[in-house]
Amino acid sequence: MRFKFYSTLLFSMGYLYAGAMTSDTIPATVAQNAQLELISKEFAFTEGPAADKKGNIYFTDQPNNKIWKYNTNGQLSVFLDKAGRSNGMYFDAKGNLIACADEKDELWSISPKGKIKVLVNNFGGHRFNGPNDIWVAPGGGMYFTDPYYQRDYWERKQPDLKEENVYYLAPGAKEAVVVISEIKKPNGIIGTPDGKHVYVADIGAGKVFRYQVSKDGSLTDPFLMANKTTDGIALDQQGNIYLCGNGVTVVNKNGEQIGHIPVPEGWTANACFGGKDHNILFITAGKAVYRILMNVKGAE
Repeated sequence: MRFKFYSTLLFSMGYLYAGAMTSDTIPATVAQNAQLELISKEFAFTEGPAADKKGNIYFTDQPNNKIWKYNTNGQLSVFLDKAGRSNGMYFDAKGNLIACADEKDELWSISPKGKIKVLVNNFGGHRFNGPNDIWVAPGGGMYFTDPYYQRDYWERKQPDLKEENVYYLAPGAKEAVVVISEIKKPNGIIGTPDGKHVYVADIGAGKVFRYQVSKDGSLTDPFLMANKTTDGIALDQQGNIYLCGNGVTVVNKNGEQIGHIPVPEGWTANACFGGKDHNILFITAGKAVYRILMNVKGAE
C-alpha cells in the first residue's frame, strides 16, 4: 500500500465551490442553501464511493487503476495502487473494503492496511462478466451485479457467461449463487440496514426494482421503484433512494420522485453518504468527485 497526499483548495466549508443550484426541483433532503461542491477533478473516471465507519470516503479511478481515500479532514490520498481495476465497493462489518475488481473479474476483500484477499473469481468454472457493484448485508452476505462491459485492458472479446445476473455470496461460502436472472443488465445495488430489502438498477431496461430478502438470501417479489436509467444507488435513513445517471434523482420509499440534484458532468456514476456525521452526499461523476450537505444521514 502506498499513500500520496495532495493539497485541497479550502473555502469556508473546506472544499472548492462548484456552483449554485437554482432548480426548484432540489429535494428537501438537501440542506437549506447547500451548494454542490467540487472536491477534485484530477481523475480519468470516478466510481464506487464507499464510506467507512468514521465517514472517510473511498472511491475508484478505474482507468488509472487506483483506489483513493478522502478523509473527514479534507485530505485526498491514494489508498491503493494496482487496485484490480476496481469498480463498485462497500465496507463489511470488520472494516474490510469489498471491491468489484474486474481486471480479472474477481471480488476482493481489502484490509485497512491494504492486504488483498480474493473472495470469488468464477461461477461454475466460468469467468464472471465483470463484477460491477456490491452491497454487504448485515449478516455478512454479499450481493453483487455482473453485467458485461467490454474493457480495453481485457484480452478476451466476449463473455464466458451468456447471462448478466445478480449474485449472492453467503458468509463463508466459496461459490456465489444466482439470485436475479430475469433483468437485462444489472448495475447499481444497495440494501436496507435491516437486511430486508435490496434495490437493483437494471440499466439495460431503464428501471430500478426493490426486492424482498428471504432467509436463505434469495430475492423475491420485485417492485418497480422507478422508470429511470440508473447507474449507482445510495440510500438515506428515511428510505429515500438516490439514483445516479443524469445527475442524482431522488425517489422516496413509495417510488415517488421527490427531487433532482443536477451535476455538471456528462454522466453521474455513483454516490454514497459519508463525513463525520454521515450527512454529506459524495458523488462520483466523470473525472470528478463532488459533495453536498444533506438534511438526512445515510442508511449505509
